[in-house]
Amino acid sequence: MPMAASLPVAGLAQAADDPGNGDGPEASAAADHQQGAHVGPDVVAPGERGELDALLIPPPALTAEPGRVRHYEIVAMDRDIEVAKGVFFPAWTYNGTVPGPVMRATEGDILEVEFSNAGSHPHTIHFHGIHPANMDGVFEIVEPGESFTYRFPARPYGMQLYHCHAPPLKKHIHKGLYGAFIIDPPTPRPPAKELVMVMNGFDTDGDGENNFYAVNGKAFYYAKFPIRVRRSELVRIYLANLTEFDLINSFHLHGDFFRYYRTGSTDQFEYTDTIMQCQGERGIIEIDFANTGLFMFHAHQSEFAELGWMGFFDVVDE
Repeated sequence: MPMAASLPVAGLAQAADDPGNGDGPEASAAADHQQGAHVGPDVVAPGERGELDALLIPPPALTAEPGRVRHYEIVAMDRDIEVAKGVFFPAWTYNGTVPGPVMRATEGDILEVEFSNAGSHPHTIHFHGIHPANMDGVFEIVEPGESFTYRFPARPYGMQLYHCHAPPLKKHIHKGLYGAFIIDPPTPRPPAKELVMVMNGFDTDGDGENNFYAVNGKAFYYAKFPIRVRRSELVRIYLANLTEFDLINSFHLHGDFFRYYRTGSTDQFEYTDTIMQCQGERGIIEIDFANTGLFMFHAHQSEFAELGWMGFFDVVDE
């Protein structure tokens, strides 16, 4: 089984040409695929077009409605997932995907999550936000074959997240038990093309270091299938970092700047083209593209980009 990502864009990485990077499988894989590659169908990436839409495109926001219950059913299950072309990772998943499904509620809704453990290890769901202690997903360990229902008011508004909190925490997060949890403000945000990006990494050889990096679980997927947006259209990205083994991850946009709202619970923003997040940090990015064309986005740790965490926005005038 190959252990390194194939580089999909000519000139993106120089690892194969640098003798200082060794002559192991990583270097040979890079050399095999760097020549003549380009954006489009020939990009070496797993998955088919549209396969990640359920993770990329969130459910629609709803206006506030007193007493409304937002119900979700989440099942923990063991599943091998393809994280790079031909490379499979023995994941622990929520509903079969890494990251798990996007959950969404409006501040004040009652969030009700019926959690069943069909996996081989004890699991929980810990939600970031404000909730009672007995809904925190730390002490309510759910053994294989058992279930537990989380129920609490969703607050505060912003980009939140959820993940397993069973020990050892590092292993449960790295194996894939995490996802995005959006809480909308009572007064909806302005209309936008909304996207969710959960940054993650995968250690496929068990040495405690990631071999691949991605957003939404598949290396180079958005290089093979660029995300189409319209110029001057407001693009809103709910971004979170659930990468294990690395202290930080980052998001860099080529050719434009964006407004970054940390956690998304205030109207204060930073105007920039690069931000960093520690594990568990999240925020909301808003972009108004000024020009058309292909614009790259990626981690601004070069290694992460070369091992899968990069993609393109295809900005059009339509």
